[in-house]
Amino acid sequence: MSPGPALPADSEPDGTTVLGASDVARALTRIAHEIVERARGTDDLVLLGIPTRGVTLARRLAERLAQIDPAFDVDACVGELDVTMYRDDLRRQPTRAVGVTRLPAAGIENKTVVLVDDVLFSGRTIRAALDALGDLGRPRAVRLACLVDRGHREVPIRPDFVGKNLPTAQSERVRVRLAEVDDVADAVVIAGRDDAAGERGAR
Repeated sequence: MSPGPALPADSEPDGTTVLGASDVARALTRIAHEIVERARGTDDLVLLGIPTRGVTLARRLAERLAQIDPAFDVDACVGELDVTMYRDDLRRQPTRAVGVTRLPAAGIENKTVVLVDDVLFSGRTIRAALDALGDLGRPRAVRLACLVDRGHREVPIRPDFVGKNLPTAQSERVRVRLAEVDDVADAVVIAGRDDAAGERGAR
């Protein structure tokens, strides 16, 4: 679907829009081309989105891959990976709702799996995703694509494909808004935080 018009920076009372809809669209198109170049084609590619917005981004990336290579089957190559039970903060947040993992019918064995998430922060969510993948099969390779890399890594994880490197302070938060999920125009918004209660879950 169309990403809609870009949001002006002053439209967000609690933050500044650093990427508008057109910026998000361009970033995803560039990432799709980089994925094809790195994989030398779309054969055996599987895109797994990490809920919530990573699932939407994975679908959009797959649609762009299909534009590059019409033989790429979006429905057969896109899934979602819930990492709730693999997180290392369950003791502190035991009420997390368990989501759904949906793999393509062909599975992930010997595939090149591209994990897709919206914001890369501490890296702990991706570490959990790698643990989850290990219980589901043995991919030939695992890559990571994220729309925003905001830094502050706590584990040695680095993305292969990045839409925007966005240096931030620990006291700031980054919000990704997507039309399909949030019912507003696509945007990436950065905002300050006065206390820990506003902390976005560690990514």
